[in-house]
Amino acid sequence: MPPTPYGRRRRRATSLSEALSNAVHLVGRGLRYYRAHGFKATLRKITGLPGYRVWWRLYGRLRPDDRDAIQAALPKLALRPLISVVMPVYNPADILLRRAILSVREQIYPHWELCVVDDGSNDPLVIETLAELAASDARIKLHYRPANGGIVAATNQALSMASGDFVAFMDHDDEIPPEALFVLAKAIIDHPDAALIYSDEDKIDLGGHHFDPYFKPDWNEDFFYSQNFINHLCAVRRSLLTELEGLRPGFEGGQDYDLVLRVVERLRPSQILHIPRVLYHWRQLSSSFSHVSLSAATDSARRAVTEHLARRAIKATVTPITEDDRYQRVRYPLPDPAPRVSLIIPTRDRVELLRQCVDGLLDGTDYPDYEIIIVDNDSQHPASHAYFAQLKRRGVRVLHHGGPFNYPALNNGAVAQASGDLICLLNNDIKIIHADWLREMASQACRPEVGAVGAKLYYADGTIQHVGVVIGMGGIAGHINQFLPRQELGNHQDVNLVREVSCVTAACLLLRKEVFAEVGGLDEALAVAFNDVDFCLRIREKGYRIIWTPFAELYHLESASRGSDLTAEQLARCRREEQFMRDRWGQALLRDPFYNPNLTLESPRGGLAFPPRLPKPWES
Repeated sequence: MPPTPYGRRRRRATSLSEALSNAVHLVGRGLRYYRAHGFKATLRKITGLPGYRVWWRLYGRLRPDDRDAIQAALPKLALRPLISVVMPVYNPADILLRRAILSVREQIYPHWELCVVDDGSNDPLVIETLAELAASDARIKLHYRPANGGIVAATNQALSMASGDFVAFMDHDDEIPPEALFVLAKAIIDHPDAALIYSDEDKIDLGGHHFDPYFKPDWNEDFFYSQNFINHLCAVRRSLLTELEGLRPGFEGGQDYDLVLRVVERLRPSQILHIPRVLYHWRQLSSSFSHVSLSAATDSARRAVTEHLARRAIKATVTPITEDDRYQRVRYPLPDPAPRVSLIIPTRDRVELLRQCVDGLLDGTDYPDYEIIIVDNDSQHPASHAYFAQLKRRGVRVLHHGGPFNYPALNNGAVAQASGDLICLLNNDIKIIHADWLREMASQACRPEVGAVGAKLYYADGTIQHVGVVIGMGGIAGHINQFLPRQELGNHQDVNLVREVSCVTAACLLLRKEVFAEVGGLDEALAVAFNDVDFCLRIREKGYRIIWTPFAELYHLESASRGSDLTAEQLARCRREEQFMRDRWGQALLRDPFYNPNLTLESPRGGLAFPPRLPKPWES
């Protein structure tokens, strides 16, 4: 008997009343699931069709007309770069080795070579299969090592056999789809300056079923320090690999991570290219190296990041996020002495919210040097003014700013009077969770390449309110993973790891005062909506990064169930501000570099895009 759509299998009913009870139970669970996840997710749950399996059939796998289009495009290519695929081999299952090599032989793009190095396999069938397949295609180069020397030695031997313009790395039991090398070659042709190219990937089981896709961001250095999202498919210009002398011994399990870290040290960000298409199928086996040697691989990864930071003269420490975590956290030290932070909080009455926020700052924040500036926008209640008087006695500055609500104007005026080197824009409905939140944000904001820093915010019920803003969500910009549980992992842990984003909310935003001045502050033409989005985009336009950190956690007590009760005047203002953003930013609103076009813009909860928002590479 199969599982029920919404949970564990229930015992078969033995009476009409029990059958009715079971039906009521299932309907109730279905309604709760619908409220939490929406119609599409519920439909997939009921039908038992995993979302990605459907998506893969529709948009991932190559269709006959796609194959014909690629064949027609081949003669029109301006160049035909040779791509070397390197494959170290050690005692794989014969059927998986055959599938791996055949997936290269079945590439539509013909200009490739496969450099295979057997690393002393003691399975006679592996030796026979390699000899058979190498004899069947002159593009397969084969070398046998007399004894097992490890993955680094075997891969370096394969690299020494390569003669292509680019080298792509492949494991002995994985597969690549038939269009992979064509798409890679076209990217090389279209982007002649590129030196490191990577694609999206998924996993494949022994039955050939695809699952667990990784739809990646474009190059994101801070996210890369937390996890190696470049592999797979990863291709590097061969001349650069020759300069670096290949993989380094002593980093087994993290050798790919160490290599890419050394590669990116020599490149500009514009030379790192992401192909948002699944071009690699990673075989998921319980006996794979990552499973049996996870501890060693994790240690190698941390050492690789630590040495990379040292080579770049970046003072930082690399630690596991938790004791047994395979992801890492890079901690940046505060300058000594720590720069003063000016915390700016606009408010109009709502003294109960303001009191909770300020008390948390005064009594629950361990940062050594900060000032609090309350910007009073015409509060009317006597209780508010009594509280302001109380705050002044505690050293809190209270500024009056009259007139209609204009969030940028309130903050711009306060920043002009702030004494801090760092500015923190803060809503009056923020509640502190951990005392070190400001240390974390300030340590990120003091990095010269960083323009602004955002925090991880929760609704009062503990669900996610803010883990970064995605350009294009909801038409202009919107939060992602909103309303999901606090423990949500996101897209491959992206809600738990420091990363670069396009925008963060001004409900809790910290930056250097000099950056605020450089971009001219918040634009007062955007009185209510999108002023933080516009602000972050202007900061990025100056060449700075916007960093979001999960290690500064706070509550944002904005109502999660707030309805749309806008007046006609407010709706008109909202439309004006939307048009303002379209007029100013145009095409920039169509593609967020840190949010994959295979992911949806229709729901703040995230999910797959049906269809993806990019043309097929052979159609562009």
